[in-house]
Amino acid sequence: QVQLLESGGRLVRPGDSLRLSCVASGRTRDTYSMGWFRQAPGKEREFVASVTWGGHVLDIAEPVRGRFIISSDYIKNAGYLQMTDLKVEDTAVYYCATDPTRSGSSTYLGQGTQVTVSS
Repeated sequence: QVQLLESGGRLVRPGDSLRLSCVASGRTRDTYSMGWFRQAPGKEREFVASVTWGGHVLDIAEPVRGRFIISSDYIKNAGYLQMTDLKVEDTAVYYCATDPTRSGSSTYLGQGTQVTVSS
């Protein structure tokens, strides 16, 4: 089992930056990567980005490419999502996951942290 705990979500204004953190505990060695999904109100959960625990970026979704940076720290069993130039359409619950894929699958999923972008 792997437990994931996200933090960092809050209300920000358009154009602001924000960093989300995810700390993993448990059998993380059984997983290969970590990453993020997000789900906006009334929409399906969508893939955001993924990175190996060793720090190799695997994939970044087109809507956030160039604005979001994903990273990981295998010593701390942590992952991060640095978000810049935030837009209203980035408003969503952001979920940390292990082995996330564009199809929406993952081996483990966190409880989520709310990011609201509003003027």
